[in-house]
Amino acid sequence: MASAIQKIALNASRDIPFNKLVLSQSNVRRVKTGLSIEELARDIERRGLLQSLNVRPVLNGEGAETGTYEVPAGGRRFRALELLVKQKKLAKTAPVPCVLREAGSAILAEDDSLAENVQRVALHPLDQFRAFRDMLEKGMSEEEIAAAFFVVPAVVKQRLRLMTVSDKLLDIYEQDGMKLDQLMAFSISDDHTRQEQVWEIIAQSHNREPYLIRRMLTEKTVRASDRRVRFVGLNVYLVAGGAVMRDLFEADDGGWLQDPTLLDRLVMEKLQEAAEQVRAEGWKWVETALSFPWGHTRHLAEIDGVPVVLSEEDAARLIGLHSEQEAIEAEYAQADEFPEEIDARLGEIEQAIEALEERSVSFEPTDKVRAGAFVSLDTDGTLLVERGFVRPEDMPVEPEVDHDESDGYDEAIDHRGDGDDAEGNGREGAPDIEPEEEDGLKPLSDRLLTELTAWRTLALRDAFAGNPHIALTEFLHTLVRDIYWQVSGADCLEAYVREISLPVHSPDMPGSLPAHALRQRNEGWKHDLPEDEDALWRWIDGLDDTSRLALLAHCLSFGINALHESSHGPSLARSVRERLARADRLATALTLDLVEAGWQPTVENYLGRVTKARILEAVREARGTEAAERIAHLKKNDMAQAAERLLEGAGWLPEALRTANVPERTEREEGAARMIDSHETVAAE
Repeated sequence: MASAIQKIALNASRDIPFNKLVLSQSNVRRVKTGLSIEELARDIERRGLLQSLNVRPVLNGEGAETGTYEVPAGGRRFRALELLVKQKKLAKTAPVPCVLREAGSAILAEDDSLAENVQRVALHPLDQFRAFRDMLEKGMSEEEIAAAFFVVPAVVKQRLRLMTVSDKLLDIYEQDGMKLDQLMAFSISDDHTRQEQVWEIIAQSHNREPYLIRRMLTEKTVRASDRRVRFVGLNVYLVAGGAVMRDLFEADDGGWLQDPTLLDRLVMEKLQEAAEQVRAEGWKWVETALSFPWGHTRHLAEIDGVPVVLSEEDAARLIGLHSEQEAIEAEYAQADEFPEEIDARLGEIEQAIEALEERSVSFEPTDKVRAGAFVSLDTDGTLLVERGFVRPEDMPVEPEVDHDESDGYDEAIDHRGDGDDAEGNGREGAPDIEPEEEDGLKPLSDRLLTELTAWRTLALRDAFAGNPHIALTEFLHTLVRDIYWQVSGADCLEAYVREISLPVHSPDMPGSLPAHALRQRNEGWKHDLPEDEDALWRWIDGLDDTSRLALLAHCLSFGINALHESSHGPSLARSVRERLARADRLATALTLDLVEAGWQPTVENYLGRVTKARILEAVREARGTEAAERIAHLKKNDMAQAAERLLEGAGWLPEALRTANVPERTEREEGAARMIDSHETVAAE
């Protein structure tokens, strides 16, 4: 006969006057966390006590109840009530709801205190968001919600921002299909269709970082830091009815403007206003554009204006700025890069020098009536006015005279360097680019070469570990060299693998595809390995040949070293050359493709670290001469950023990362590019 299930009995509850309660020494909470006692007291004052106190009778020496009760669980609530009594907001004898544990219970007071704190489950962020949303819909303001829960309004705004995320994505997050920081990244946009498209794309990828989600959601917007926004002013755009997409969870540099068409119209209107002011100066013509193509003044003559003379004060300041600039550059001549504060100061000096040297000029009225000006937007968001250009049909007709009697006007035109080469090269169709900077195609710095080759070493390790045949061949080759060409040691087997550290690397390397693959492979083997040495030997001995080779390749990969190093002395230099030559042979055997491994040139990892000549060389190799010419007139920082956009998806690599038998653009990459284009087409539709 089955026995009946014994029913449990819950502890009785009763109201006990506050002055009959004392805090138990068995309360396990010692460290203050979360809300302060003062905030909890204000919360109880506002909404009352939401949870009862857990109490036990206090017994005297004979074991009889004294009429007083100790509180082992609920100590913070007790202290908050005590504070309210001291503030005379609560009577000393006010009844307090309590759950009463019987005297002599087998459950320890410490047990109850610990259980109350440990068994508590923190509220899921999604539940908090839904609660805030419901309170908002029922009439509470964001400020009132924040005050009720003792948080700043920004926290409430952040949680409520999740209302912009697709319900489908909220469900995925609720089922632990994505992380909170990924969900927050989606809140930057309120386009649910686009959100879901982006998730479908990145869900198939190794890279699901929040920054990538934000970038994909904002690719058809304009950053608030864009030169057009700086020129027009964000407030003007907002007053005109433009919308701005903001990120409440990350620094967004002002956000993203969602109406590029409106922005461009406002820019052109402001440029037209500026053009009217320039036209009022007396010029024959004024042309206006957001930007003019490189070399747009090539076939025009330029008349000389008279620079406004610097005051004595400005002249002395210019000399001082040049002296300071030269002193800083001399002090850091041997450094790979300037410290952040020094770099910022050099930028300030360059801007100040430019402002003083590029002072305004005055033109003769007789020149203005046959010349014109170009009005456009400069790369830093300021107005750019180029004055004093004469069209061929407006050039004065000079009487034919001997060459020696020429007034020099045509000579002045020739020396502009826009038509025939200023040095007399006279090459027809020569690219009109700025003169090569002094350092030109100088060798890459040791630091940059080390970073690039660290990236290559990591990718080579991954490819090496994934190809046991090549790994075993390389290992045997190394062993044969050690046995026949060097003196062996006294150990049973001198062959070993020394892990080569990669302390110098670019910031993007730890999150790269090779790094991810190596981490996963390492964790997989580590999970399978036995704990003691004898068991390990037997385990390895029992592996099948495929597993043994895979483990061998993985272990050997830690010793791969394809690093460039600064060499001091012929012996070390020869050693580095030989190592890199062997690394090249290994990369060729493995068909190592750094593009497929995920490396692409950015301002941070390459373009901002090399000369303008190398930036243009990269764009020319990847996108052609015309693309390089379009950015050749830009300043270094702007050129690097423009090149980063041009080189994205081009499959271009610097020489230090190339493999001899791998083309710069494989069919696989072109297929990937077509896939990306198709995703973008779908997104646009």
